[in-house]
Amino acid sequence: MSSSVDEKGGDSNNPDNDSVSVYERPKGLRGVYYHPITQIVMLAFVCFLCPGMFNALTGLGGGGQVNPTTSANSTCAVYATYAFFAFFSGTVNNKIGAKRTLLFGTLGYALYVGSYLAINIHPGAGWFVVTSGALLGVTAAFLWTAQGALMLSYCTEAQKGIFISIFWAIFNLGAVVGAAVSFGQNIHSTNNSVSNGTYIGILILTILGVSIPLLMADPDKMIRTDGTRVVMPRLPSWKSEFHGLWVAIITDPMILLLFPMFFASNYFYTWQFNDYNSALFNIRARSLNNFMYWLSQIIGSGMIGVILDSKRLRRRVRAFTGWGILLAMTFTVHIWAYFYQRTYTRASVPLDSQKMDIYNAEYPAHVWLMIFYGLLDAMWQTTSFWLIGAMSNDTNKLAIYSGFYHSIQSAGAAGVWRMDAIGLPYMNIFLSTWCLVVAGLVFAFPMIYLRIRDTTVLEDEGLIQRDQEINNMKAKGMIEGGNEIS
Repeated sequence: MSSSVDEKGGDSNNPDNDSVSVYERPKGLRGVYYHPITQIVMLAFVCFLCPGMFNALTGLGGGGQVNPTTSANSTCAVYATYAFFAFFSGTVNNKIGAKRTLLFGTLGYALYVGSYLAINIHPGAGWFVVTSGALLGVTAAFLWTAQGALMLSYCTEAQKGIFISIFWAIFNLGAVVGAAVSFGQNIHSTNNSVSNGTYIGILILTILGVSIPLLMADPDKMIRTDGTRVVMPRLPSWKSEFHGLWVAIITDPMILLLFPMFFASNYFYTWQFNDYNSALFNIRARSLNNFMYWLSQIIGSGMIGVILDSKRLRRRVRAFTGWGILLAMTFTVHIWAYFYQRTYTRASVPLDSQKMDIYNAEYPAHVWLMIFYGLLDAMWQTTSFWLIGAMSNDTNKLAIYSGFYHSIQSAGAAGVWRMDAIGLPYMNIFLSTWCLVVAGLVFAFPMIYLRIRDTTVLEDEGLIQRDQEINNMKAKGMIEGGNEIS
């Protein structure tokens, strides 16, 4: 079907040879379907319809409810279970395959959205919202691990920033659509909670998202745009896979320096959504803020993606440039936000108070802060994934790193959502957020300096080297066994 040639000559089946096999890509409609961009777009629409709707709901502050405590406890449950299961989800992904892992990961979102519809109808159903959050955390861990492995495996080294940006733009468009649904449903409302119609519209969209993984191509049939095959998981034993998790850290300990950056990557949502958007604005303004926030993420991911994949700059230069942009944005938005945060407390803005509306004179400046926070969030997430992708081209290793990323970010999010639920002062949460984001950048700098190279080499691929050693030992054993027989 497809022909292969050695890019550098020699036997491509020999692991000691550094030749690369190049395959002929499919033609016509089949070629369009199996094109990496097509599959990334389909993957992005899975996240558009499932996590995108979750983000739209979360971005309203309090899940669109008057009292944000139940939502904060539910979100804490989401990230607590997510943190535990994400740490091992990369191993599960390598065992059962990314397509099945992705499908399983979509199942919890409709239940979660449905629980908010239930509590809107039956106010005593808070336990159902929290339970649904815990179950969503389990499934979401698998969805995001599969997403990270597929997104970083389908692109060439030169395309990683662009692929991440394409994904991030479509994914955030889901939150934009969800926020638009909320804004349209509540445009004439000055209440502090959303209507049943908002939840029903978002619920329908999440149900549609479950079907898309069934239509996606098998990753082992994918050929990148440069003609190289996607390296698929090798499906070893469970014991070997858990050992691989340990090997991934031992052979590349620099990943530990990114852990603070991972920890901060979902931590800032609590202050943005519950302690700013929900605390200060009525539901109409919250919906518009939410819409602008996620729309700005599409712009932010595109901006940073162009820089991270610029052909005029070496990869190390791009890495430092991205880091510098994040540092500037971090201090810009947090200094700006500090001057707002110092003007209110939990006591000064009770739940039943008259909140800021879109027609208030001070509203435009406040919505611009949400826009800049959206830009920073998109740039932060895109750069984090780009740095992970710059460390390896091995699908198994990327799945494990993606699991680390989501596990650690969820641990941070679970803690801060619980702090919000028990009523920690807004200023305390804000300052802890600012400090953690700065710490993430400080720790990432030596990792970029010492570890990011202009191209990924075999010496960086600890898991591939491990598998090559195992295959060589097996081959040697077969040869020796053949000699004994003869």
